[in-house]
Amino acid sequence: MEHEKKILLVEDDPNFGIILRDYLSMNHYDVTLAKNGLEGFEKFKKNDFDLCILDVMMPYKDGFTLAKEIRSNNSEIPIVFLTAKSMKEDMIKGYKIGADDYLTKPFDSEILLHKIKALFNRQKHNPILSNSEFEFVIGDFSFNSKLRYLQYKEDPHVKLSPKENELLRLLFLHQDDLMSRELALTKIWRDDNYFTSRSMDVYIAKIRKYLKKDPRVQIINVHGEGFRLSLDES
Repeated sequence: MEHEKKILLVEDDPNFGIILRDYLSMNHYDVTLAKNGLEGFEKFKKNDFDLCILDVMMPYKDGFTLAKEIRSNNSEIPIVFLTAKSMKEDMIKGYKIGADDYLTKPFDSEILLHKIKALFNRQKHNPILSNSEFEFVIGDFSFNSKLRYLQYKEDPHVKLSPKENELLRLLFLHQDDLMSRELALTKIWRDDNYFTSRSMDVYIAKIRKYLKKDPRVQIINVHGEGFRLSLDES
């Protein structure tokens, strides 16, 4: 039987938060409730969640700020925003940060339930998004994407930045196959434009520097398309 999906619910209205937590728990989700953005991020760092539901208007740290921090640590976890506003600008801002869906209060809890199921189904049918693999080996390198550790032989490990980590993991998941620029940019940077593309090139160059200790390990440019991580056995 599939494990209960773990949801982080960050909601500053205590009554609404408890009602929503209990409703989702009745529908077989393992829900952790936090009452503000600060507490929410602390709980996020200490647990592995499958989805985040964030209220936008909160004291200490609003939902948008919290979402940015979550995205800097995990570019793939689905995020649903809850807001009392229906302002178009807020919705656009939320999607730019990386929201997967949006609900305006008051809403029918059943609609939220269907949105959650749809997000999990989308992950299930995308082998890259649903792949939970986090330990990889290529040549003389070992890589742990949970710890963000890249190690060459017995040398001290290198601690990667969150974006370096996400990019290298994506390369490993596509090893000996094309990792398209568009996929990496939309999954990691949440935007595919000239500036984010140049930023990705900088990160590719950094990763190449880490990997040059083993000349057999290469990140090959596929002109205009993307990159391929491969091991030259010749």
